[in-house]
Amino acid sequence: MGRTNATYRDTLRALEEQWADYRRGLRRDEQEQFDCLFEHARSHADASGYLNHPEPMYALLVSIALEQEAQLEELSARIETLESGVDGRNDGTER
Repeated sequence: MGRTNATYRDTLRALEEQWADYRRGLRRDEQEQFDCLFEHARSHADASGYLNHPEPMYALLVSIALEQEAQLEELSARIETLESGVDGRNDGTER
């Protein structure tokens, strides 16, 4: 017996094709950012496939949000590290 539903990866490719005209309307740097959003969605395609939701856009949006949340956490940790380094050097003995 074969699959009755398209795979999520197939559905994601179809969604990306549906948004192709929108992408073309963006500036070049925005096109790269747009492409990055779909890369985020592809990186979570296995989880999205397990969801098998009738509206695949929900899984796409949650995948993007999840990836952006991970990036925010990473950047926050880097900022905290940089700030603690600056605070450590600035211990009141400024010249």
